[in-house]
Amino acid sequence: MVAQRLNAILDSDLWWSFTRSKVVVGAAIVTLLLFVAALIAPWISLQDPWDPGALQLINSRNPPVWIEGGTWEFPLGTDNQGRDMYSAILYGLRVSLVVGFLAVIFAMVLGILLGLASGYLGGMTDTVIMRVADVQLTFPAILIALLIGGIVRGVMTPADFEAVAVYVLVLSIGLSQWVQFARTVRGQTLVEKNKEYVQAARVIGLPARLIMLRHVLPNVMGPVLVIATINLAVAILTEATLSFLGVGVPATRPSLGTLIQIGNGFLFSGEWWIVIFPGITMAILVLAVNLLGDWLRDALNPKLR
Repeated sequence: MVAQRLNAILDSDLWWSFTRSKVVVGAAIVTLLLFVAALIAPWISLQDPWDPGALQLINSRNPPVWIEGGTWEFPLGTDNQGRDMYSAILYGLRVSLVVGFLAVIFAMVLGILLGLASGYLGGMTDTVIMRVADVQLTFPAILIALLIGGIVRGVMTPADFEAVAVYVLVLSIGLSQWVQFARTVRGQTLVEKNKEYVQAARVIGLPARLIMLRHVLPNVMGPVLVIATINLAVAILTEATLSFLGVGVPATRPSLGTLIQIGNGFLFSGEWWIVIFPGITMAILVLAVNLLGDWLRDALNPKLR
């Protein structure tokens, strides 16, 4: 059974489209390497940058190993707290990916449910959901995320907020991205609900929720997967922006955005490595994910086959 499924995948148009582009294959390899590096960060890092007891100010602002004064103990140098940049990037990559993935999953689930309800039920349900979506589209996503994060920060103590900062980021970024999923699913649902298989399901008496989830949803997932892939890069950038502005994850558990924010203050004083290496990692990750999203969009478009 496994062999048959593997052969079916290898013989599919999607796999052929993937393997024929060296750029897409390279993007997939880079993305996979970054994901694996973040996953096994505790085993391949040189120190725990989240442990204040492991940091020594005497080691702060050390240059990379290939510059005079650098050592192999800190191959990419250290920041102003004596934090090894190589280890900090691995752990920061982990935070950025976790926030990005959870935010996209939250936005996707919320958008799919609201889009299905809006397209299938119609009437007042459709009107209310789409008007809320229209209103939200008038505000930039980063502003919505800042607003939600600011409200939560205002009603909680600093210590309590630090404990749930990651979850607040996921909530704020997810709530700023659900509209794309909802509008896409609604449009697809309006097409699918008039087809024969949906009418047959109604005739045999299936409830609306089963028709939406069991029959309509599988047929609208193609565009949703494309949006999710592209929005992963957007979510990572949004998290980095919020952390750069100082309203993201706590400084004790920095993400790539926090590391860039820290390094920005030392860029013109000569310690360029504090901001350059996290910035390059962020750029490579976002570029690779965007390339995969562009490929998936084209591969799932029947007009381009």
